[in-house]
Amino acid sequence: MKREPLLARALSADAPTASALRLAAQSWCALGRAAVVVEVADTRGSVPRKSGARMLVGAHDVLGTIGGGHLEWRAIAQARQMLSSGTREAGTQHVALGPTLGQCCGGTLTLRFAPLDAHALERWPAPAPRFHLQLYGAGHVGRAIAALLAEIDCRVQWIDEREDAFPAEASPAHIERVCVEPVEAEVDRAPANAHFLVLTHRHDVDLRITEAILRRGDFAWCGLIGSQSKRARFVHRFEQRGVPAQAIARLTCPIGLPGVAGKAPIEIAIAVLAQLLSITLPVDESE
Repeated sequence: MKREPLLARALSADAPTASALRLAAQSWCALGRAAVVVEVADTRGSVPRKSGARMLVGAHDVLGTIGGGHLEWRAIAQARQMLSSGTREAGTQHVALGPTLGQCCGGTLTLRFAPLDAHALERWPAPAPRFHLQLYGAGHVGRAIAALLAEIDCRVQWIDEREDAFPAEASPAHIERVCVEPVEAEVDRAPANAHFLVLTHRHDVDLRITEAILRRGDFAWCGLIGSQSKRARFVHRFEQRGVPAQAIARLTCPIGLPGVAGKAPIEIAIAVLAQLLSITLPVDESE
C-alpha cells in the first residue's frame, strides 16, 4: 500500500481553499513576510462573503478573497497602506456596500485589518471540512472530479489499485492518494457519515466496493457511476447476497445533478460535484 502524505503546502492560486490559505499564512509568518490579514468580521443583509472569510495581503501578493469587486480593491489598498506605514495595530472598518461603494448587494459588513503575526494566527481557526469523501477511481472522470475538489474545503481519499492511473502532478494537501489492493478494504477506513463515490475502470470492482459501502450502512451518501440498467443489475446482485433493502434504496445511480447534461468527463464531474455540494453545503441565508 502506498499513500501520498498530507503535506502542508501553501498554494499560490488567487483563491485557495480556506485551509490552504491558513497554511499559507502560517508559512508567511514563519518566513517573516510582512502581510495584513483582512477578515470579514461581521455582516448584515446581502454581502458577497460570510463572516470569517479572509484575505492575505502582502506588498506584491494577494491570496484569498473577501468577495471581489470594489470592496476588495479598496481593502487591498488599505492593507498595503498599513504595510507601507508600518502600522502594527489592528483596526476595523464598517462598509455599507450600496451607499459607500455602489455595489448592488446592499448589505453592510465590518472588515478587520490585522498584521500577520502569532496573534492573528491564534484568532484564525482551522476550517472544518464540508465533507469527507472516498473517491474510487482515477480514470478520466475521477481525475476531473479530483481537479474540482482541489478548490473545495473537504477531506478526500482518492483510491485506485493502479498507481500509474493517478496524474503526475501532486494533489493538494486535503486530497490523499491511496494505491491499494483490494480497494474495497479502504471502505472500513472511512469515518461514520462519510460520502462515497464509485467510478472505477471495472464493473466487478465497482460491485465489490459498493457492496462494502452498503453493508456498512452508516454512510451519508453513496454515488455509483452508471446507467439505470447498471443499477438494476447491481441491485439484483445485492438482493441475492442479502444486502439490506434500506441500504440498497439509498444508493444513488445514475449520478449527477438532474438537468446538467453532457457525457464528457468534465461535464460529468461538474454535474456530480454540484449534486454532492447540494446535499452537503449549508445555505447562506444572507444571499
